[in-house]
Amino acid sequence: MSDLPRHVVVGGASAAGLTTAENLRKRGYDGKLTLVGDEPHPPYDRPPLSKQILAGTWVPERVRLRDDDALRGLDATLLLGHRATGLDPATRRVSLDDGATLEYDALVIATGVTPRELPGTNLDGVHRLRTLDDALALRTGLLAGPKVVVVGAGFLGAEVAAVARRMDLEVTLVDPLSVPMRRQFGDRVGDLVGRLHRDHGTTLRCGVGVARFLGSGGRVIGVELADESVLDADLVLVAVGSTPATTWLVESGLPLGNGVECDEFCRAAPGVYAAGDVASWPNTHFGLRMRLEHRMNATEQGMAVAAAIMGEAKPFAPVPYFWTDQYDTKIQAYGIFPEDARVQLLDGGFDERKFIAAYVRDDTVVGVLGWDEPRRVREARRLVVEQAPLVSAAGSRAAMPQSPQVNATKQIIDEVVQ
Repeated sequence: MSDLPRHVVVGGASAAGLTTAENLRKRGYDGKLTLVGDEPHPPYDRPPLSKQILAGTWVPERVRLRDDDALRGLDATLLLGHRATGLDPATRRVSLDDGATLEYDALVIATGVTPRELPGTNLDGVHRLRTLDDALALRTGLLAGPKVVVVGAGFLGAEVAAVARRMDLEVTLVDPLSVPMRRQFGDRVGDLVGRLHRDHGTTLRCGVGVARFLGSGGRVIGVELADESVLDADLVLVAVGSTPATTWLVESGLPLGNGVECDEFCRAAPGVYAAGDVASWPNTHFGLRMRLEHRMNATEQGMAVAAAIMGEAKPFAPVPYFWTDQYDTKIQAYGIFPEDARVQLLDGGFDERKFIAAYVRDDTVVGVLGWDEPRRVREARRLVVEQAPLVSAAGSRAAMPQSPQVNATKQIIDEVVQ
């Protein structure tokens, strides 16, 4: 296979980038391989940051994706603590923050996302959570026993609020929408998430936004809401979403919309691919363009990109999988959860908080959600895979089909879920 690239550069040394590199080697790539990461840490996993690392139940070393021996076995150059600052696709060169340039035959963009900011948050005691260092700094702040305000009740904000309450701290969760996680799962499930937090003593201020952050001596002392009420706060987490890390690509000529816009093979330009949180691509299974900030997608898309680079490209059309752990509750989801979807209970009960629900659009199941039903929701996944009509979904308890594709996806899930 003489047409394979001689040098593959991977911009981003986290889950998507590492998975791409490993799968290139597994598929027989023996050329030069370089991974560039803007953090000094070896590749690590992010989901535990808002749970086990923040709670102190894991030591930081446990989030490493591979040990030193495995990384050496990859036979790759790791440029850690370096940031990509520019790209010239015409000459196939990547510029780094130290002035160096890397020539490539194939480039994988896996630079992830950056947290959204709010005005006035340049105060001590105001935190974001994206990196391992962020998580360690936030844990140190929580150990001081502060009054905590979490701004943003999506996955990240809700998980941090749960950990803080488990530490017996006074916690207020703020979101401009009517219930937590409404953007992710809609009103019905969002209301249950809200009840879960209230049952554990979290104060919810939903349906009201933040007007400004209050400080004294350069340190946060409170949060003023849009209704002019004030929340006392010694520590604030701002978790209002993320934006794709594409500023370094603005002058590259690559198509940049909501992320690096790729085709169905995760290709953005000749010799340029994208994987993970930063990538936008048309998922032919659902007939829409998507960008996913889910751990599972980073693994699957890294594998797909490696195959494409090796000349074995196939349309990347996964059924998304993601989960959240809050208190003793695990919520797992397969598929997509559009705002206009109808939610139908398949098994269990909402009030019992143990159920499987289908999200139905145009009389087709496009997503399934399990609340403390890990085994059964995996079985229900096949309804999304098969794009089952509503009549087939109602009351279904069928086992997962035993096709090679489904079995491969299940194996990956078993490896990733903690």
